[in-house]
Amino acid sequence: MTLTPYLKIFFLLFGLTFWASSSQAIELEQCTRVTTAVHGGEDMHRDLGEGRVMWRDWWSHEGTASDFFLADCDVGRALTFRTAEERMNDRSPFDRTEAALEIVELHQKGDRVFATLERIAKDLRKPARDIKIVTLDTEPCACAALYSGMRGDKVPFTLNNQIAPSLTKVK
Repeated sequence: MTLTPYLKIFFLLFGLTFWASSSQAIELEQCTRVTTAVHGGEDMHRDLGEGRVMWRDWWSHEGTASDFFLADCDVGRALTFRTAEERMNDRSPFDRTEAALEIVELHQKGDRVFATLERIAKDLRKPARDIKIVTLDTEPCACAALYSGMRGDKVPFTLNNQIAPSLTKVK
């Protein structure tokens, strides 16, 4: 098969466009996106300073849920916790998002040396559910946008990869 000059130009431009889009810096606003068909996604990304970020992972298909991730980009550890759910399982519906986020904010106002993921997790026991500290294999979008120099040996985030960060260990 012989390519016409127009097809050669098309494939060259397509390749350059793909290469450019995969190598450009990610903006934090781009992290707000649908990650699972049309039923789930990420939003509410925030820079908490000193290499720490936070975002909400939401789900809304035959039930709703809001999980938050509080991640330390340099070490690749994250605190995950559920603040709201309805019809996701046999548990009673609840929404304690405001109370949980107030606890996170209280820790953010203090000295970071005291705002460890373990201490925040302990204080979230009352308003939140499914509290875990996990290790991330893949760089989260917010870390890629704000602290890409802290990636370390994690798999780099790309916008082409719409899957949420993979987790390796649960503490």
